[in-house]
Amino acid sequence: MQNDLAAELITLTDEDRRLQPGALGDDPAARLAHRRVTVRNADRLTAILDEHGWPGESLVGAEAARRAFLVAQHADTCLDLQRRALALLTAAVTAGEAPAAQLAMLQDRVLVNEGHPQRYGTQIAGVANGEPVPWPCEDPDTMDDRRAAVGLAPFADHVRQHAP
Repeated sequence: MQNDLAAELITLTDEDRRLQPGALGDDPAARLAHRRVTVRNADRLTAILDEHGWPGESLVGAEAARRAFLVAQHADTCLDLQRRALALLTAAVTAGEAPAAQLAMLQDRVLVNEGHPQRYGTQIAGVANGEPVPWPCEDPDTMDDRRAAVGLAPFADHVRQHAP
């Protein structure tokens, strides 16, 4: 069962990743195709959470556990699922079943989706004048300290990764 679940989580996110460039573009059909996949994946993750709780590393392995995080992270139209995943991922991090960096990224995603400033600066709103623009972040002067505490690279490095 563990191998089947791991393979399923990887397959779900392979399609998401393949369609993701279209989600960021101007083509409504490509954006809709990506949205359909992320909603379908969110529905499946909900069923997995019902049956197994958070699919941590001891259940599905590190890569499939990371893919479960990606499903939750990309479920922007399913905020209830993101909140539930955040609670379960918090417990998984405490139990050593997931890395704290994933928790920080999902926490930021939920905060942004709820209309609040993010804590770790992981969420980029877009690009303006050729520069990545992050969503607002609480206490930006201490953000890199928070990022380091959970194993994230400095904010400047993160922003460079999103440069066009």
